[in-house]
Amino acid sequence: MNLLVLNSGSSSIKYQFFRWPTETPACSGLVERIGLDNAVVTHKVLTGEQETTTVLSVELPDHEAGLREVARLLADPQLGVLQDPGEVEAVGHRVVHGGEEFAATVLIIPAVKEAIRQLFPLAPLHNPANYRGIEVAEKTFPHAKQVAVFDTAFHQTMPEQAYRYAIPTELYAEQGIRVYGFHGTSHKYVTEQAAQYLGSPNARLVSVHLGNGCSITAVRGGESVDTSMGFGPLAGLVMGTRSGDIDPSVVFHLISQLSYTPEQVSALLNKQSGMLALTGLSDMRDITAAIEAGDANARLAYNLYAYRIKKYIGAYAAALNGLDAIIFTAGVGENDALVRKLVCQNMDYLGVRLDEEKNAERAKGLREISQHNSPVKVLIVPTNEELEIARQCVELLEAS
Repeated sequence: MNLLVLNSGSSSIKYQFFRWPTETPACSGLVERIGLDNAVVTHKVLTGEQETTTVLSVELPDHEAGLREVARLLADPQLGVLQDPGEVEAVGHRVVHGGEEFAATVLIIPAVKEAIRQLFPLAPLHNPANYRGIEVAEKTFPHAKQVAVFDTAFHQTMPEQAYRYAIPTELYAEQGIRVYGFHGTSHKYVTEQAAQYLGSPNARLVSVHLGNGCSITAVRGGESVDTSMGFGPLAGLVMGTRSGDIDPSVVFHLISQLSYTPEQVSALLNKQSGMLALTGLSDMRDITAAIEAGDANARLAYNLYAYRIKKYIGAYAAALNGLDAIIFTAGVGENDALVRKLVCQNMDYLGVRLDEEKNAERAKGLREISQHNSPVKVLIVPTNEELEIARQCVELLEAS
């Protein structure tokens, strides 16, 4: 099966092309810094053991422009892996919010698209990008089956005490207001990899997904038992442009005392907050450079960012009744040694002992960065949401 996976994030697009059942992609790429100056496209083609990488700097004002660039590269005479779009048999799409309606992977039909569109208000940075990706893929690969894999699905194992809010029951029963959780595809993939590495299928794990969007999940025996994001992907950790946890009274104050409209509050908390609000920058690489230049605001932002992660780790260690490993994953989690160092500092009480030399090393693949005698292992596990999406797509299509 020729299978293309599209993963549209809040400021990035990842893509991989598989000739299934081979799980190594024939082609992969990453579009970064969408909507920012100097967007970068990294496009890789794998032929046997030979990998050819092309890096392009382009202006990409939005996700539609980014996706069209991906489509161009896939069919490029020199850089692509396709001669005809009809060769693609299936396209798997990451969709952030499935609401109550979608608890599993589904074929995309008009009703599914409409349901995804209706969920825009719950994931304003992601579902519109996911939706646009579906529409572009339908035009570019008109004969392919389109499949949606939802970030919310992995968290359906949470107990009711974890996913319910203390609000009137009818708001849950009739309106579906509850914790859904996100980044489920990533958390599922990295916790399975970690459990295999540890040789313990029942391991108690805390998975820390740090990208432009950030979330943390408690996993026991391969099942999500709690997670930081909630009804929408705004709650929990501090993110690139999102506030994370905030006292609801702040929202009331903004509306009643400062005359904000609900739309303005949503824009403030989703697009104008987080690291951007604290530093004027949303990309952690830029903020690291600002710290090195002596920027006090950037240093404060990093400390605040790490402190929120540390608090969640403590809470989830309590929820799990102990902890076997902490996993760092995604762009920031895998590559930012300073964040990992700040998070793991002063966690001796929990049994976390970071090896600073290992933490500072740049390497590929799953690796352990805790001291050899650390009761709680600290792992870097590169996420592969695209492979996980591909697996789920194939499972659905083979069963249908």
